[in-house]
Amino acid sequence: MIVIPTIFEKEFERAFERMEKVGEHSMWMQIDVVDGKFTSGKTFDLEQLASKEIVNKDWLFDVHLMVDDPEKWINKAIMAGASRITGQVEKMTSVEKFVEKVREYRIEVGLGFDIETPAEKIPEGTDLILLMAREAGFEPKEIDERVWEKIEMAKKWEIKIGVDGGIKKEHIAKLEEAGVGVAYVGKEYLNIVNE
Repeated sequence: MIVIPTIFEKEFERAFERMEKVGEHSMWMQIDVVDGKFTSGKTFDLEQLASKEIVNKDWLFDVHLMVDDPEKWINKAIMAGASRITGQVEKMTSVEKFVEKVREYRIEVGLGFDIETPAEKIPEGTDLILLMAREAGFEPKEIDERVWEKIEMAKKWEIKIGVDGGIKKEHIAKLEEAGVGVAYVGKEYLNIVNE
């Protein structure tokens, strides 16, 4: 299992500071993008990732689109240097079209499912199922225990499973044992990698 740090910030300066800290431990970073429609609040403009200071780094961006109509954000994510794009299915007009459009860029594509959304309708070509382990948003929340059952159910798709939200050090071994391929970790990331 790989543990990927999440970048979930409203201001680019704070996001970049966090990238530099976690970038010493991980090439991969999940860039959370929120437009104020999927959940309250907004993150920094995705276009800011295309700046020279970012381009010169060896970081790989796993862009998580928690936005209205994620398909319309694919080009922005590509311009920002995404290596994987994951969109929340709740705001998609067509899950199949989203997967197809991302695949055109020859990068990985993921489908995100909020804690209340069953993981279903997984089109061929999907590389990752991202299960939210808590309700999306800026407020800190504990992991929702329902995620363990969702992990078991998602295994039937035989696709890499990612879990995001509320993950702490004590959850890592259990996630790996459950068959999770990627754990996305916020503020606890440095505590986990520095143990």
